[in-house]
Amino acid sequence: MADDELEAIRRQRMAELQAKHGVSAESRETDMRNSILAQVLDQSARGRLSNLALVKPEKANAVENYLIQMARFGKLGGKISESGLIEILEKVSQQTEKKTTVTFNRRRVMDSDDEDDY
Repeated sequence: MADDELEAIRRQRMAELQAKHGVSAESRETDMRNSILAQVLDQSARGRLSNLALVKPEKANAVENYLIQMARFGKLGGKISESGLIEILEKVSQQTEKKTTVTFNRRRVMDSDDEDDY
């Protein structure tokens, strides 16, 4: 059996059990995300990601989605350490970096030529 087939069977079985116990779909999804992240990240990396989620939830969500996608496609070679997570965070930060520009619009009340008239 392929990994995709096993994952489909797991999801179906999980859905049956949760329907039996009355767990909502939203709760199932968060539980599934957390279980995947627990398998992919070591303890220190999970702590860093949870701290990031408190400060910047959008960025943490993007990193979580990236990690889950990598895990589903089998591109992760084991648990990711804190240093590996920092590298991923830097990549995500570079991709989502916003350039801030500031322009000053000065009001021209008096020209410098007006001062010479006095």
